[in-house]
Amino acid sequence: MARVAVGGTFDPIHDGHIALLRRAFELGKDGEVVIGLTSDEMARSSRSRSVRSYESREEDLRTAIKKCFGIDDVHITKIEDQCGPSIYENFDFIVVSPETLPMAEKINRLRTKKGLPPLQISRIEYQMAQDKIRISSTRISEGKIDRHGRLLIG
Repeated sequence: MARVAVGGTFDPIHDGHIALLRRAFELGKDGEVVIGLTSDEMARSSRSRSVRSYESREEDLRTAIKKCFGIDDVHITKIEDQCGPSIYENFDFIVVSPETLPMAEKINRLRTKKGLPPLQISRIEYQMAQDKIRISSTRISEGKIDRHGRLLIG
């Protein structure tokens, strides 16, 4: 039974997030998926744009997981730093995008220093928008694309 870590700000949730979560739920099918959701402080300090409250993001995340995967009972934990519980709890996998791959590698270095086994890193590919540029929350919040990568402006 695999235990899988995945994390993010998830604001707004888009097809890239759904791909990330899909892979996490595939790996953790008979085990547990722990989703680290960034705290308000962490989300706001690492972003140049405004981010909705933790409570709003958590509610939307739960709704999306129910809608897309039919899962009611999901383990979401607030994370105050980039590593969250992945550097001290037992996990088998961490699911990342190309953007967050370096953080997973850092987590494995920290785990090794603590005498913990490294996590198996499962990297998904970016989900591309209609214009062949990756889907991102920033592009959505700027009004350039929708959550599925469809162009909104020319």
